[in-house]
Amino acid sequence: MSLPSPVQIKEANAHLAAVHRRVAELEQRLGSAEKTVREQAESLIRKDEQLRAATQEVAEAKDREIAYLHEKLCKSEEIIQKFQNMVKEKDSLIGQLRHRCQLLDNICKSRPLLDSVLSQMAEAERLGPVFRGGEPSLSLTDGDSNCSPERVINHRDFSLTEDDMDDQDLEENIFGTTV
Repeated sequence: MSLPSPVQIKEANAHLAAVHRRVAELEQRLGSAEKTVREQAESLIRKDEQLRAATQEVAEAKDREIAYLHEKLCKSEEIIQKFQNMVKEKDSLIGQLRHRCQLLDNICKSRPLLDSVLSQMAEAERLGPVFRGGEPSLSLTDGDSNCSPERVINHRDFSLTEDDMDDQDLEENIFGTTV
């Protein structure tokens, strides 16, 4: 092995110095790149935390809104149920009132006949029993009849014409009663 010449040593030293500069330059660039990557990673971590916090906030707001709307829906359903029950009650009442109205219509249609029967009964009460040879042959007051002359105080109670209704209203107003 022979010793290298001074020119070879000089070239080798220059080559080593160039490699050393190149390594130093690459280390500097690597350090710079590591710093940039670290900063970017930290930035991504911060952004990820911010996005997670925002996502959590949105999810909580959504859950609150769902809870509020669910509560509102339940209250609305209760109100609807109450209204449906009220409608059923009103329908039942309407059915009862229709039946009563029908009864009143039937009574009103029969009123002239009832007035006629009542006036004839009142007239029969006023006439009293029929006498044959000194004895009553037929009496309307026999037994438990409600048609005794003593019970008929006012024949107007049996026949309520419009005039009678006016007189009856006057009598009731005198005594302070209303029908």
